[in-house]
Amino acid sequence: MTGTFKANNPYNTFLLLIYGILLKLPMFLYPKVPQEQQIDGFLYRALLKWLHPLAGGIPVIYPFIAYLLLYTQAVSFNKLVNELKLMQKPNYLTGMSYLLVTSLFSEWNMLSSPLIINTLIIWVWAKMSGLYNDENPKRSLFNIGIAIGIATFFYFPSLAFVVLVIFGLAIIRPFKLSEWFIALVGIVTPYYFLLAWAFLTDRWKNYQFPGIAVTSPKFNQTNWSYVAIIVVLITCVAGFFFVQQNFRRQLIQARKSWNLVFLYLVVAVFVPFINATHTFEYWILSAVPLSALLGAAFLYPNNRKIPLLLHWVMVAFVIAISYFVHS
Repeated sequence: MTGTFKANNPYNTFLLLIYGILLKLPMFLYPKVPQEQQIDGFLYRALLKWLHPLAGGIPVIYPFIAYLLLYTQAVSFNKLVNELKLMQKPNYLTGMSYLLVTSLFSEWNMLSSPLIINTLIIWVWAKMSGLYNDENPKRSLFNIGIAIGIATFFYFPSLAFVVLVIFGLAIIRPFKLSEWFIALVGIVTPYYFLLAWAFLTDRWKNYQFPGIAVTSPKFNQTNWSYVAIIVVLITCVAGFFFVQQNFRRQLIQARKSWNLVFLYLVVAVFVPFINATHTFEYWILSAVPLSALLGAAFLYPNNRKIPLLLHWVMVAFVIAISYFVHS
């Protein structure tokens, strides 16, 4: 499969769809109903409330929406990686890696608030990467701020991605206080309209501002899952090595975009530590930047057998964890 998705063939978009369905077939066979968590935002709670009567007799609607999100995120992030020339040549390995790594853990195949905001954060990363040549950066920064503000309505700890904006600005553009201020105004704007609506409808007294809690995440995973995590980490380290090898050969914008990927990963790994609920689903925020590193690990080795072996080892873990460990 790595050889197939290494090519920049438009038919690979359809092949990714089939590839993802085959990997994630258990999520359709054994659909799980998502449960509200303490830290989930009011928009996510409203979505679940709206879906509940629709999914009463057909719970498969939840995995269907989850897969639609996972597939569109894989395709869109893969397209952005190609457009920004993060790899030596265009390919579909990043999208393949995203669908593969999210198949390793059942929690990452469920409809959840962090899964939803992955779409928004991918867009934020793309807009941040485009600031290097943006003719109207203030408008883009305002929209970026609004996107992060809306993301917190689904999952409040996603506010941590403000760090991506702050340090991303320092990486991409020379310091201009007005641009930083515009980004902050964008983040606050959704809350301005929310509080205005709460005040006008006389609901502001009952409104509770979501909070965060600094905690130590707990992993309730099987030994198979721990080994799978180790395999993914080893592959990511290899991907990081290949990225560094090719770093100086890339355009300045591509190098800055890779720096944003690394920053994206650091923030995503940090988010579960400010989460009051200990479930593995919140770590899916790290799957997007990880898939870029995995894609590099599958693309660059001269020995084609190595990425092929790594891919099928991960697929074997997906099958084992999905059908045998949790059966």
